[in-house]
Amino acid sequence: QVQLVESGGGLVQPGGSLRLSCAASGSIYSINDMGWYRQAPGKQRELVASIASGGNTNYADSVKGRFTISRDNPKNTVYLQMNSLKPEDTAVYYCNAHIRIRIRSPPQDYWGQGTQVTVSS
Repeated sequence: QVQLVESGGGLVQPGGSLRLSCAASGSIYSINDMGWYRQAPGKQRELVASIASGGNTNYADSVKGRFTISRDNPKNTVYLQMNSLKPEDTAVYYCNAHIRIRIRSPPQDYWGQGTQVTVSS
């Protein structure tokens, strides 16, 4: 069984910063891409940022220059540093990882439980 556990959400004022963490644990052979998605009320879930196992990153246009994704491969952990936060960043943020649980098994999608980020004065 594989689990993704997120932490670091909360309430922050506009212009502030938060750092999200997501640790994968359980029966893991390897992890390919890891990423963060978010879902605001009444909206579809959208990709915020992703990072490949080799370090290549991808960002939504709305967060470029403000958010930074990184990962610690030995710890199976992905981070999202969020700076210059805006009210429109308010959402539930979900961690995602493509995980191979055995050497010959295909990678599967796993999701965290979500963490609330609220940007408000």
